[in-house]
Amino acid sequence: MLRAFLLVGLGGATGSMARYGIGYAISKYLHNPLYPVATFSINIIGSLIIGILFGLSSRSQWLQVTGMYLLASGFCGGFTTFSTFALDNVDLMQKGQSWVAITYTALSVALGLLLCRAGIWLAG
Repeated sequence: MLRAFLLVGLGGATGSMARYGIGYAISKYLHNPLYPVATFSINIIGSLIIGILFGLSSRSQWLQVTGMYLLASGFCGGFTTFSTFALDNVDLMQKGQSWVAITYTALSVALGLLLCRAGIWLAG
């Protein structure tokens, strides 16, 4: 049990640092985009990664026993961010950009599901 907590913590810290780094890089090059590009990009990339991990898990004992704690719960859990996604949408709505918020939500969910499925397919 302690081992699982440590693996999730290590993966989560790494995922959070990756999220911050990618978000920083994206915001450095895209000033005032139409919608939150960094959060959108991170969440759909995370969907692809977790799909690949799930697809590979059936062929890897390490991934089933250890890797899912470290990489799926930990890294992907720290990397992707539903709370920031929610805050971005509330911010867009408060700014009177409801259609942008609706589009952002629809694209995030649709592409997230599609890329998760694509990741499983790619791993197969």
